Amino acid sequence: MKHKKLTATERQLLSVWKNEGLSNKKCGRRLCRHPSTIGRELSRNNCKVGLKGKDWKIIYEPLHAQGVADRRKQNAFCAKEPLKNRRVYSYVLKHLRFGWSPEQIAGRLKLVHPNDSRWYICHETIYAFIYKEKTDTTKKGLLNPRLSDGRKSDKAKEAATSTDKNRPLYEFLRRKQIRRRKRSGRKSHRVRIPDRVSIHDRPQEIEGRKQFGHWEGDSLVGKSHLSGLHTEYERVSSLIRFEFLAKITAGEMVCAAKKIFGPLPSLARRSTTLDNGPEHTNHKELTDELGTLTFFADPYSSWQRGGNENGNLWIRYYFPKGTDFSSIPKEELKDVERELNDRPRKRLGFKTPREVFTEYLKTC
Repeated sequence: MKHKKLTATERQLLSVWKNEGLSNKKCGRRLCRHPSTIGRELSRNNCKVGLKGKDWKIIYEPLHAQGVADRRKQNAFCAKEPLKNRRVYSYVLKHLRFGWSPEQIAGRLKLVHPNDSRWYICHETIYAFIYKEKTDTTKKGLLNPRLSDGRKSDKAKEAATSTDKNRPLYEFLRRKQIRRRKRSGRKSHRVRIPDRVSIHDRPQEIEGRKQFGHWEGDSLVGKSHLSGLHTEYERVSSLIRFEFLAKITAGEMVCAAKKIFGPLPSLARRSTTLDNGPEHTNHKELTDELGTLTFFADPYSSWQRGGNENGNLWIRYYFPKGTDFSSIPKEELKDVERELNDRPRKRLGFKTPREVFTEYLKTC
């Protein structure tokens, strides 16, 4: 049965009867209400009178009670708006389209508006809103993109060519709820890297992410393994940098790393930890020319460079596998790099990597 709130008239009568000393049970009987309803009304909508800090007296005043109830009703109405209220809704939509995760959005709102609960929203609420929209879209046939013969439906083609404003929100999530494919085992192709220093011989201060200037490096391979990107991730600030590789070779990789590390002070490029790909065989040049120490993770242990791997996943959000990086303008690469570094991170207290990196850079 739907709960019916007390009216202004009922509140007036309740105030009179309580002043006469009637119990909640008798008041409820006269108003045809349950005693617990009367108890809730008295506890939720009362007010304090008296001097501040001295001899507070709690009373039930009908006009005050009506005002409190009206405000609570208004707040409840606002909460039924999409994502709490229109300002939060607009902020969420805007930053989802920028590629921010729901957790980053919720955390940043709390950081920017620390004393205003109207801006607070749980990231799970955002996820629920996104997937509710996805369910509604599925009912319209937009998420059944292929016909029985494998061809894309007309609705799917239309959705694929629509603008960002018409795209379903789940498409802006990094994984887009894609099913995991079963992975088969990989064959081992060992490459001998001269002067290789294992990650297990790395100084202890690097492990705790407390000393600034230690990086993790990797390469992203493009279409037909002809071009790619060299990526570097700073472990403390989560800043990610990447440079274009015309070819996936050791010489190209070293040149790209020098472009990233060269402009930085020595304390901002203390070391980098790489994988065991053949493109890293010339790593010694970084130590000889820049003083940047190089370490190598164990084979097939990408989790040992978890920050870099996570950054690469975000880059793949913009440039999926099979992308021909030679056809991507340099300005577009820099725009993506800028977007990633201006996105708040939970582990940074929802500051951005660029903000944290800049703070540390001032101390170098």
